[in-house]
Amino acid sequence: MMIEAYRLLADKVDYPFHLGVTEAGTPTMGTIKSTVGIGALLAEGIGDTIRVSLAADPVEEVRVGIEILKSLGLRKQGMTFVACPSCGRADVDLVALAEEVEARMRPYTDKNIHVAVMGCEVNGPGEARAADIGVAGGKGIGLIFKKGNVIRKVAEPQIVEALMEEVEKLVAEKEAAKGAPTIDD
Repeated sequence: MMIEAYRLLADKVDYPFHLGVTEAGTPTMGTIKSTVGIGALLAEGIGDTIRVSLAADPVEEVRVGIEILKSLGLRKQGMTFVACPSCGRADVDLVALAEEVEARMRPYTDKNIHVAVMGCEVNGPGEARAADIGVAGGKGIGLIFKKGNVIRKVAEPQIVEALMEEVEKLVAEKEAAKGAPTIDD
């Protein structure tokens, strides 16, 4: 109903629109409903501001809103975290690995960093290479990538620590580069 109402109104008036799905629900269901409703309209070029409404801490509402904007390419700032779906090709415990890395990445949500956690040697290297820091799982190992290049090979139990070490180094490098003098200084 919300999508159709905004589409009808957008054809008739030239006003800014504030998008939101009222009564979306708890974080699980509400995130899905808000993403579909708000995302569909934004993808069509309808909408100027958004509000995610969840039966949750307002901080969660903001987090979901930011992720909707990032997924549509409307916001470039902040961390991007991707992981492949669990399938029969995964050679590592992908679900546990992705959950642990995502949890460990929480302090970096405001950093412009793209992290990929991939479970196999089929699609994993391509996705891991496309990220700033990534891992592609193999039989009991993980290849750690930085900006497209393999930089380490570690045993499965060490993947999270190795990945986080590289994330911390990259964040420190980016912070140092921000403070570095420019040609105009």
